[in-house]
Amino acid sequence: MSFDFPTEIIREGTVKAVVPKLESFKRGFWDYAPSRAPVFYNPLMKTCRDIAVLVLKSYQSVVKRKLNVSEPLAGCGIRGIRFAKEIENIGAVYLNDINKKACEIAQYNVQLNNLTDQVFVENENANLFLSKHAAPNKRFDFIDIDPFGSPVPYIDSAVRALRNGGLLALTATDMAPLCGVYPKVALRKYGGVSLRTEYCHEIAVRLLAGCLATIAAKHNIGIKVLFSHSTDHYIRLYASVGYGAKKADETLEKMGYISHCFKCFHREAHYGIPLINWSGKCIECNSTLKVAGPLWLGKIADKEFCRIMEENLKNISYINEKITRIVSLVKSEVDAPITYYVIDKICDKVNLPIPPIKKVIGSLRKAGFKAIRTHFHDRGIKTDAPASRVIKVIKETIKEKPY
Repeated sequence: MSFDFPTEIIREGTVKAVVPKLESFKRGFWDYAPSRAPVFYNPLMKTCRDIAVLVLKSYQSVVKRKLNVSEPLAGCGIRGIRFAKEIENIGAVYLNDINKKACEIAQYNVQLNNLTDQVFVENENANLFLSKHAAPNKRFDFIDIDPFGSPVPYIDSAVRALRNGGLLALTATDMAPLCGVYPKVALRKYGGVSLRTEYCHEIAVRLLAGCLATIAAKHNIGIKVLFSHSTDHYIRLYASVGYGAKKADETLEKMGYISHCFKCFHREAHYGIPLINWSGKCIECNSTLKVAGPLWLGKIADKEFCRIMEENLKNISYINEKITRIVSLVKSEVDAPITYYVIDKICDKVNLPIPPIKKVIGSLRKAGFKAIRTHFHDRGIKTDAPASRVIKVIKETIKEKPY
């Protein structure tokens, strides 16, 4: 089959697929070619797709049943095709895209991988497509929402199209609002104010989880976050849903706010909506605190699910070290305190040389605090030590030269 735009065949995971030849759509060295191509395809999201396969494989090993899978914004279809090809016991995969050319190339890729009896392509508006599967006997086990920008416009219809115990995957690439550059946009889109702090990527994940929790609760549905990660230019969230008003109420109990002092790095988590019994002043330096939220203050990963992911990693030959490291770090920080400190940011603020992160972690542990690295930032530390103690430990570590 020929297409009226330049294409090429690529291999990813265990599948081959025809995709737009992105070099043909670039207007300059810094141009973002995927947005100019007639069909959306982003090679930089391969890590995201690899992890999606790993998560779905792990979820399948937990629920132990045939899974009906949906990708409402399929593009060229490579993600859904990989689900069908690389994961055992997948029932049917439903690919959908509003772009007719995307559907044509996705259908070709389905045939290319000999999956015509298992993978089905539809050409609908994503919300309309999902709404058609909202009836109890038509719902999906897994829905993967991977848009260009925010997933929020699709969450309501996706939640209604998930069966009880089903799994929802959400990608958000609109990091400027989520990370505090445009806090009013975050409030408008996600229902919570963002903050431009050193741990803004964790705030981003928690805003997305909070948005999902509140939308699901409207339908008497609760959520449990099984895995999440912040990688490159996007964040990713995987959450299972549970039917019932009680589960929805329990979910909303995990909502709240994070207050932050931009002068001394002090931060606090406040459970509950509305924010009550709060002075608005920093208990360390009496400066005015800024607030992020409402957002999700519950766990943003599940330790047992991470363990199952690590087991399944052994059976996927093409998984690289980057993914192994992400899973390992996310697992290690499941029970860690909310937010993290970035050593370089603190040193810059108080005009200090930057010590090795391992030495700072060791010193915090020696002082009796929890301290671990985080996948959110290469120089980030999650610890239950107050900001004043972290700064003191950094100063002491610098004095201990050589290191």
